[in-house]
Amino acid sequence: MAFTRATGKHRGPSRLARRSAGVAGVAALATTGVIGTLASPALAVDTEAAALEDTGLIQAISVDSLADRIDAQAAAQEQEAFEAAAKAKAEAEAKRKAEARAKKIREERERAAREAERKRLHSFRLPIAGSYVTTGYKAGGSLWSSGSHSGIDFKAPYGSTVGSVGAGTVVEAGWGGAYGNNVVIRMLDGTYTQYGHLASITVSVGESVMPGQQIGVSGSTGNSTGPHLHFEARSGAEYGSDINPLAYLRARGVNV
Repeated sequence: MAFTRATGKHRGPSRLARRSAGVAGVAALATTGVIGTLASPALAVDTEAAALEDTGLIQAISVDSLADRIDAQAAAQEQEAFEAAAKAKAEAEAKRKAEARAKKIREERERAAREAERKRLHSFRLPIAGSYVTTGYKAGGSLWSSGSHSGIDFKAPYGSTVGSVGAGTVVEAGWGGAYGNNVVIRMLDGTYTQYGHLASITVSVGESVMPGQQIGVSGSTGNSTGPHLHFEARSGAEYGSDINPLAYLRARGVNV
């Protein structure tokens, strides 16, 4: 007994059966010359899509494209991160160099200021600007109790400004007997200078003075025959320790 395989209404024709029927239909149409009118773009697209669907190429192309986009995005982000890091490094290096230059300039200025201050503190000048010596060191005569002049006299009209020849500290300021009103200063190098016959004094004991700073005004107090400034250089604070004031000032750069 022979059986025929029934398709039934719930069983559609297979893909192979559909494709075979399609091919047969195309062949039949070709014999009538209608195939040219049916070979439309739509049919070509449907055929190509069916082929791609059968081979799974559509899914593969989509996955590959997504992977390429992800790789490109990752590469772009990596490049941006690299460039940002390079920029930050360059900015940090530029800042470091700028700070180093600023520090060098500041140190050079501070060093120059210290050197200028050092020179100023150790500079010497005349006790009366523009004056000159009228009586020399060790000049003899009855005017001096020791028989000779223990300092030098500078021409100084009454009321002339008297300044310290250098930087130091005042150790005496007041009446000094034959010296009249006088000031004694201990200089930075340990020597002493004395200024006698002053009309008035403008500093006090313990005060620090700078080169050229006013310490009084000239006069004719004490054992004096007229207005002038008696100036002494000493190795110590006491009378009798005098040294040649001309040599003292010249050794310190004063043109006298």
